[in-house]
Amino acid sequence: MKRVVLPIFVLLFGGCSGVQDATNPVSPQARMLADLWWAMCIVATLILLAVMVALLTGVWRSRGRRGEAPLNRRQSRNLVLAGGVTLPAIVLPMVLISSVTIHGKLASGPPDDALTVEVIGRRWWWEIRYLDKGNRAVAVTANEIHIPVGRPVKFLLRSRDVIHSFWVPNLAGKVDLIPGQTNTAWLTADRAGAFRGQCAEFCGVQHTNMAFWVVAEPPEIFSNWLARESGPAIEPLDPVVARGQQVFLSSACTMCHAIRGTAARGQVAPDLTHLASRRTLAAGILPNNRGNLAGWILDPQHIKPGNRMPPINFDADSLHPLLSYLESLR
Repeated sequence: MKRVVLPIFVLLFGGCSGVQDATNPVSPQARMLADLWWAMCIVATLILLAVMVALLTGVWRSRGRRGEAPLNRRQSRNLVLAGGVTLPAIVLPMVLISSVTIHGKLASGPPDDALTVEVIGRRWWWEIRYLDKGNRAVAVTANEIHIPVGRPVKFLLRSRDVIHSFWVPNLAGKVDLIPGQTNTAWLTADRAGAFRGQCAEFCGVQHTNMAFWVVAEPPEIFSNWLARESGPAIEPLDPVVARGQQVFLSSACTMCHAIRGTAARGQVAPDLTHLASRRTLAAGILPNNRGNLAGWILDPQHIKPGNRMPPINFDADSLHPLLSYLESLR
């Protein structure tokens, strides 16, 4: 029995912790959703217990009474009316009112001084653009969103291909990204930390590997990060790094990727200007280190089958300087 029950509990509660956990909210918006979930869970548990008690009571009372019902006609009718009519008539309006109230608060919109971040869903990665008051992009990155603790952040959510869904369980609820339409979401992080987000709408073969990170940090650290992120790539001084830049600029990489400050201005793949400062590669599925970067360049289809990046066959004399150059993009 233990061999059956223990794995079930591990599966049920294993996801309720860590950096992707809706029951551990770190923003007022996520806290409202978590409170509603816990209230519904408690009510549903009480109803389940009541049903089980009624079931077991009926089984117990029917022992030894072949052909005789455990309840008479009037008792059966009262039980159906109480459990099937009265109880839902009380519980469901309460859930409806709570849901509508919370939705109204979430849909009210952020204050005017909110930071604006545009999130564009693509198969299967996230383009992140930080906008100024005139909605001009001042910084562009991919698969990693930095936000200041304590300041409201407004997200403009768009899609370039199919329907995606933006979900950071610790910080906010799900909001869809729909082609041809701009949806909005907003949140305010209560404390610093890194929280995993995920596409929550099936969008193709690599849907499950379309992740991203939200990094909440103190305002002064965020301001320094955004200032660095807004600038172009630093011109290499090391000969090996300079050789790597030449390899990159003379390859097919420039057809898809951009590195600000260089001739690489591709628009269909992640901006690589500050690639080395990111935590992960391939939309959150690989730690950002030299080995994973080499594997991703040489054979991305083995790592993430079906993604849009083709393999590029660099020889060792080209690959190692290229990796050094990409690692310098901080």
